[in-house]
Amino acid sequence: MDTPFSTLIRTASHEQHTEAENSGFMSALLGGRLGVDAYARYTEQLWFVYQALEEGAGALRNDPVAGPFIRPELMRTAELERDLTHLRGEGWQRGAAPLPSTRAYAARVRECAVTWPAGYVAHHYTRYLGDLSGGQIIRDRAERTWGFARKGDGVRFYVFEAISNPAAFKRGYRELLDAVDVDELEKQRVVEECRRAFALNTAVFRELGEEFPLSA
Repeated sequence: MDTPFSTLIRTASHEQHTEAENSGFMSALLGGRLGVDAYARYTEQLWFVYQALEEGAGALRNDPVAGPFIRPELMRTAELERDLTHLRGEGWQRGAAPLPSTRAYAARVRECAVTWPAGYVAHHYTRYLGDLSGGQIIRDRAERTWGFARKGDGVRFYVFEAISNPAAFKRGYRELLDAVDVDELEKQRVVEECRRAFALNTAVFRELGEEFPLSA
């Protein structure tokens, strides 16, 4: 294949990526048209997804395909829990509930972690590289909209303190993708799983939009 695998993934999932970014819920959230309660609910849904991602990571550390992507500096669960404590107070876990779409998303991530390491990489890529890229826009908007301290509690999910050069890290990550040792058919399957990951994410946005409709 002449086209690098990382480029193939990015271009093949562009349509789904754009759809997720431009969902009604995210547009309203980033546009300051929803309250901090909507942001907290979104953060809660992320917690369920990242639990699935990071619980599955330990068993994959030595996997020849997924192992190189398992990096401790990426882990987000602890930061999400700190943000949710700030947003909702101590004991927030007792009231936390996944949306049906979030439950389906987390279940698919867990399934890939157990049965298909290359598929897990697709979910790993769509989440963490997104956090290091577009996630920084969300952080900036959240700080300005709801008055969170810059890179402080409430937005720590988006702050990768152990990654001093995000651009270099992302280049290295794409090099890992390009070096993945699987055949062309498997690469196409991974691309399709990336598309599925974006679709699962968009479904969460859709349900959040139903839960937090904009008043006419």
